[in-house]
Amino acid sequence: MASPSTPTGSGPSSAAHERVLILDFGSQVTQLIARRVREAHVYCEIHPNDVSDDFVRGFAPKAIILSGSHASTYEDQDLRAPAAVWQLGVPVLGICYGMFTMAVQQGGQVEASAKREFGYAEVEVHGRTRLLDGIADFAGPGGAPMLKVWMSHGDKVTALPPGFALMASTPSCPIAGMADEARGYYGVQFHPEVTHTVLGRQVIERFVLGIAGARADWVMRDHIEEAVALIREQVGDDEVVLGLSGGVDSSVAAALIHRAIGDRLTCVFVDHGLLRLDEGRMVMEMFAGRLLAKVVHVDASAQFFAALAGVSDPEAKRKIIGREFVDVFQREARKLGRARWLAQGTIYPDVVESGGAKTKKATSIKSHHNVGGLPETLGLRLLEPLRDLFKDEVRELGVALGLPREMVHRHPFPGPGLGVRMLGEIVPAHVKLLQRADAIFIDELRATVDPADGRNWYDKTSQAFAVFLPVKSVGVMGDGRTYDHVVALRAVLTSDFMTADVAELPYALLKKVAGRIINEVKGINRVTFDVTSKPPGTIEWE
Repeated sequence: MASPSTPTGSGPSSAAHERVLILDFGSQVTQLIARRVREAHVYCEIHPNDVSDDFVRGFAPKAIILSGSHASTYEDQDLRAPAAVWQLGVPVLGICYGMFTMAVQQGGQVEASAKREFGYAEVEVHGRTRLLDGIADFAGPGGAPMLKVWMSHGDKVTALPPGFALMASTPSCPIAGMADEARGYYGVQFHPEVTHTVLGRQVIERFVLGIAGARADWVMRDHIEEAVALIREQVGDDEVVLGLSGGVDSSVAAALIHRAIGDRLTCVFVDHGLLRLDEGRMVMEMFAGRLLAKVVHVDASAQFFAALAGVSDPEAKRKIIGREFVDVFQREARKLGRARWLAQGTIYPDVVESGGAKTKKATSIKSHHNVGGLPETLGLRLLEPLRDLFKDEVRELGVALGLPREMVHRHPFPGPGLGVRMLGEIVPAHVKLLQRADAIFIDELRATVDPADGRNWYDKTSQAFAVFLPVKSVGVMGDGRTYDHVVALRAVLTSDFMTADVAELPYALLKKVAGRIINEVKGINRVTFDVTSKPPGTIEWE
């Protein structure tokens, strides 16, 4: 885990750009702030709120954004922005808790509110501040500019700090926004980073591009040259080994490293037997056949199935699949005696989620590992060329590198593969049934166009797949009785994968998919459709 005093994503590639510093106070949506800043083509990084003053100064930010939090300013006196934030003379935007700590640290007052606000709200804009001037969803009573926003708070600012003016309000929150135009300090009670705030993206763009004047030069097409130069500088004349899963992250990492060092990269593709239909063949055709990269293809399905026999607990299955992958990869990597680097498709959310503040006030969502323990056990140095990038940026980079769009924009696929889309024990024969059912579902999503916007349903959905259920049902096919397996179809819409809505697929499409699966996949006689949102459910079933 990176030290809070060390930039976790910083490197020569990012140092060439003007940067925005985002200080995380523990909000679950802090990453969305960074994504909105990156969408404005401005480089930014997220760091815990309790980084040192020296770190803030050394980061040399063009602007600073303070995130929300689960805490209250009057409950936790230590949850404050470093003093250097207010000493640098750069614009500062406080969001929700970020506004509260700005108010308290600048001499204002925050108290618990008698009426909490969670969800949709309409905010009245006051004055003509640089942040909100000209940004409005509709005109309210008397022509006042109004914003449709998303709120999530139980506290409120009750006294403005000296030098601040009222910028926004709601009936239950008289100070929903404040501004000190002279110093470029702005606080908003609502969350502009979430999609529920209709014009939130414009608010963040106004701050980083207009008020801070940051250069919009973070572009993936141009990033290739920087990334290639950095890889060559890091690796020198050494050789690199990469675990290729066929997923977007490892595929783009492989293409980028291959662009930099050519045949000094060897990809190890471990087929655990739980991939999508024909995925092994497609991966080999792309990397060995088209990119002419060195790929070692290991069919380890027998080893994985043997280790998983009789196991039905989801977490146990995940651990076994991870353990066996490490075992196979280690065995193959050791055959490549000249390799000095292990490459991984680590992306920026992995880096952020594995972090945490030294005081533990910032939340730590999960411990990060792509290929757990391999750098230590193999004695290899770690190469992570995508660690500065969000998933959408990785996809942009992949297209710019020449990877096929259908590969780069494939839906997310879990590391354990179909192992977590097969409830109960993993049986090789059942895996084949699931692969075929899933392929039919995806084929029909790609083939069916929504006349409302001309897009096919695969592109319209964020993630779609079939799930094998550990039950059988009675059916009738022809003149005979059947007693066969059941699959569930899952399709969701989401912008951040933190929450998700069910994709309302046309009934005709679902009916066609079900008909094809039942008629073409012998062993399945019933198809269901999962209509559970997230929350309360999760996107994957296990």
